[in-house]
Parts: sequence; C-alpha cells; structure tokens
Amino acid sequence: MGGTSLVLAEREPEDRSFLERHLRTDGFDVVGVAAAGEALDATARACPDLVLLGNPLADASALDVCAQIRCRDDRLPVIVLDGGAADAVDRVRAFDRGCDDWLARPFDYEELLARIRAVLRRRSPEALDTAVVVGALTIDPATRRVTSQGREVKVGATEFRLLHFLMTHPERVHSRAQLLDRVWGDHVFIEERTVDVHVKRLRESLSSVSCQHMIETVRGAGYRLTDAQAATA
Repeated sequence: MGGTSLVLAEREPEDRSFLERHLRTDGFDVVGVAAAGEALDATARACPDLVLLGNPLADASALDVCAQIRCRDDRLPVIVLDGGAADAVDRVRAFDRGCDDWLARPFDYEELLARIRAVLRRRSPEALDTAVVVGALTIDPATRRVTSQGREVKVGATEFRLLHFLMTHPERVHSRAQLLDRVWGDHVFIEERTVDVHVKRLRESLSSVSCQHMIETVRGAGYRLTDAQAATA
C-alpha cells in the first residue's frame, strides 16, 4: 500500500526488523538499511518523506550522515535514534548537524510514532505558500484559491486542506487513517468515514470543472490524486 515513505537506517538487525514491521503496520512504506552509505543511496533513490537514523550506524556516525543529507536537501526530515549512553551534549550536537528530532534509547514505539507525525506536520508542504499544479488543477495556499484553466473552484476549508495534501503528494495512495492524521491532525478523534464525506464534497466541487475523477478511490486502500487525463470515470 502506498503512503508516507521513510528510510530506516539501523545497524542492529533485530531492532531494524522490529521497527520495519511496526512502521509498515502503521501504513508507512519502509526502506530498511544498516550502513551510512546505504542510507545515503536509499535517500537519493527513494525520495522519502522522512529518514530515521540509528546512531551509530555500521560504518559511520548518524550525525555525519545527517549532515550529508542536510547538504543535499534542507527540507527532508531526519530523526536520530541515539544510544542509551547519549547525553545533553549529544542531543545538542545532533541538532547542530541538522536533525529535526532526537530520541534516546530505549524508547517506546508509540513515542517514536508521535515524534514522526509531529516532524512530518512541521515539515509538511501544507505549510508552504507555493502554488501547486497537477494536471488542469492549480491550488494556491497564499490566496486560498483553486482554479482550473482560469475558472475558480469553490471548496470548503476542510476540502481545501484535503485537496492541497493530495496535490502535494500526487499518485500516492493514502489510507483514510493517514489522511485523518495529515489533514485533520493526530490529535483529532473522528471516524474514518468522515474522510469519505469530505472526498465526496470535494469531488462535487471539482465536477464544476470536470476534474472530479482526479480523486481516485483505490479499493481496500484509500484515495489517490492523479492527472485527470490519466484518470478513468
């Protein structure tokens, strides 16, 4: 199932297997590696939404890897999972190297999950004011307008956030739980069926410019936004 992707660099096979299994259960697409070189290659190849770096890695410090990632991409979120002997100095050093968050071992998986979600929200493209274009649709967060070939589309506030998330992550399949987390926030407790209601409303709004089929239902998985020319009715 498509969704939020991440690279997990962890030298200990048992820890890597544990995290991969639980993260996949929670809807993430995970590329697991053991070494610094593999982490850098996977990050360049997979274009993930987030990188988890165990420290130390098999062949280098996670902080060195973080610094290299930051030189190539100043927006890619990085969380460092440090050893149990790490102290405040190590934490400061990690932030100085460009990591977005730092978690000492041993840690609770649910806390890690909450940290991942928090970092993704902070780094999310929804915070940008840059207009996004997919197919015939343009969404502009600065002016709060949705247009298609010069025609404005009237959408509600929630539908606007939903459309913006989908347009900034085109062609990926997002489960209802993932959409609730990324659009509504993981602190909001509402039923997953709420997503269906807002998708229906969004499609009704997009029908005014014949773009309703850009929002595809992927049976058993969730929703995906695709170019209208490639979509089927």
